[in-house]
Amino acid sequence: MITKGDDFPIHQTPEPIAFSGTDRNFYDRYFFNGYTKEGDVYFTTAFGVYPHLNIIDASFCVVHKGVQHNLHASGYLNMERLNTQVGPIKVDVVEPLEVLKISVNDNEHGIRAEVTFNARTVPIKEPRFTKRNGPRAFMDYTRFTQNGTWDGWIDVQGERITLNREDYLGMRDRSWGIRPIGEKDPQPMVPPMEPQFYWLWAPLNFGDRITLYHDNEDGAGYPWNQAAVMCGLHGAEPERMEKCWSEITYRSGSRHAESAKLFLENKKVKLRPLI
Repeated sequence: MITKGDDFPIHQTPEPIAFSGTDRNFYDRYFFNGYTKEGDVYFTTAFGVYPHLNIIDASFCVVHKGVQHNLHASGYLNMERLNTQVGPIKVDVVEPLEVLKISVNDNEHGIRAEVTFNARTVPIKEPRFTKRNGPRAFMDYTRFTQNGTWDGWIDVQGERITLNREDYLGMRDRSWGIRPIGEKDPQPMVPPMEPQFYWLWAPLNFGDRITLYHDNEDGAGYPWNQAAVMCGLHGAEPERMEKCWSEITYRSGSRHAESAKLFLENKKVKLRPLI
């Protein structure tokens, strides 16, 4: 069950807040994106804390007029888990699970912003992500995804983009747990395993509902974490799909996707294909 406390980067163990178990790869992270319905503006924010590395980092990216602008920041966490600002980038939880604000203050790169995420739906908890490489835990984490609208403004090289909730949609996620971060383990597992990770993640906004589909597969194409949800707006309960799958068309000779079809089915709903 997702509660309001899950909107703060303080997940851990019975230890005091400054300590998060014993795994150096523990992390706690926000991710946001927003876009116009026409697709001419797109922006993202990521904000993460890594308690056992004592690191906090963030990024803000905006695509405007066909040009991508990036801002990155990193610093010491100083063991303060409620510090949600690094450099010019800050995340404020205004109302847990409902309203969050991202601020990008003055900096030398000419990117500034003050944008507010407003939830369209309840947060949707995804199945727990647990994956092992042989006997060793590769990842073990929880994530919820939530769709929403945006308002506020973004300045890019002196040009202002004004956001309003009617025209700007998007989503966010919150995840925490164990994922590979930083340097590789100096003592790898034997026999060694080839690095591999496949993930298709598609949170989609529609006029009267949202859908969420994700698929993690191993090197043989077998799904080890796959699920799909359809959810109405304004506090409606998510409806879990009984079956889901996807078909990807790739560019010839590459691993870059040209298009995707998503298939969601249950007893009440059959969407084939979704996109």
